[in-house]
Amino acid sequence: MVARSAGRSSVWLVAVWGATRLLLLLFVLKVLVFPGPDVTSDVSVIYRDWYEVLRTGTFPSDDVTWQYPPAAAFAILSPALLPFLEYATAFFVLACAVDAAVLALLWRAGRGSGRSPRGAWVWVVGVPLLGPTVYARYDLMVTAVAVAALLAAGRHARVAGALAAVGALLKVWPALVLVGMGGRRPWVAAAVGGAGLAGLFAVTMPGAFAFLTFQRERGVEVESLGALVFHVARHFGWEGGVLLNYGSMEFLGPHVDTVSTVSMGLSAAAFGWLLLWRVRAARSPGPRSPRSRSQPPESQPQPSESRSSRSPSSRSRFAAHTAADAAFVAVLLFTVTSRVISPQYLVWLVGLAAVCRCFRASRMRVPVALVLAASLVTVLEFPLLFADVVASTPLGIALLAVRNGLLVAAALVGARALWRDTVRRGSAGGRPGASGPGISRAPSADSPATAG
Repeated sequence: MVARSAGRSSVWLVAVWGATRLLLLLFVLKVLVFPGPDVTSDVSVIYRDWYEVLRTGTFPSDDVTWQYPPAAAFAILSPALLPFLEYATAFFVLACAVDAAVLALLWRAGRGSGRSPRGAWVWVVGVPLLGPTVYARYDLMVTAVAVAALLAAGRHARVAGALAAVGALLKVWPALVLVGMGGRRPWVAAAVGGAGLAGLFAVTMPGAFAFLTFQRERGVEVESLGALVFHVARHFGWEGGVLLNYGSMEFLGPHVDTVSTVSMGLSAAAFGWLLLWRVRAARSPGPRSPRSRSQPPESQPQPSESRSSRSPSSRSRFAAHTAADAAFVAVLLFTVTSRVISPQYLVWLVGLAAVCRCFRASRMRVPVALVLAASLVTVLEFPLLFADVVASTPLGIALLAVRNGLLVAAALVGARALWRDTVRRGSAGGRPGASGPGISRAPSADSPATAG
């Protein structure tokens, strides 16, 4: 009966994925017209131009819209894998293929004790909420690498680290998936792999790191949290305006530098909180709540586990779901404090949210729901009503306030849940029932003690 129910669920999962992804393809291929500005021009014009430059063995360092680390060249050049298709069409087809690969990873990760198919459903439902933009940017490919890194963390630490390094050289943020990984192996693998790949790009392709200068000179993008200040200020005589700057619509004018500095300060504060969390969580003496009498003791490592996960020297002090929860919270924090919150950034959050929900023990249920709600609002502000956002109309301001408010709420709720789940006190000065001094391994997410 259970097998039949699981089979039926898988059929529905594939059916919904197929229907929604067909719709996305029809929109990006312009068989159907999605309201609002054309979201495919980035691929058909900008990516295509970069493709021609990259084929010559150099980066488009003279183009200030090139805002990406060197491994982004892999994504831009990927349509060459389908030479029988026009560039944009090949890119969209590959985006759909990567989408399917992520679904397969999440479906497999959601099977077994302590796991849940809800992660795959979050991906199936969350991606189309963002509209055709999701297939018209290379962020889907970056998210796939980050998802693979997190899912590999439990049993293949070095692979997880190497994938995180590749992801960071695709678009920086996947480096944050390391924050909740226990042991040294993923960090060493990421450092060695990242340094090697970066060095290879620096030696073989001129202009590999020109993007660092361009990022430093950016303004405040109109969809960011800080931009709400200027959206409101425009109605009270602020003298600045919105211009296309470094490839996005940004506020330029008086006090923009101040808001930009505050945003970077908040990002630094977020980094400090994550560092504090990491130190405190690593010193945590064990689970916050004692097991009930009906719960069996922590299960022993199964034969399928890798030797590294059984080795006392590399044993993680975190539960199996901690890496996913920590990565999700980290990316949320840096997203809401960023000077730029482009619609495709929500793809990152949907992917990490899906990984969290693969674990029944994840504490990110509410933040995941908030991110899905923010994704729905995002497609309203871009592309449907982007003209209202750029013009700072009351409707545009309201949409941004709701979307960004949902993301801020998700970040704060997620940070609190992560801290409460992992940072615990010893019996001295702690609450009754807390673990005593010393360090014990947190129960696995596959253990009955943490399921539910």
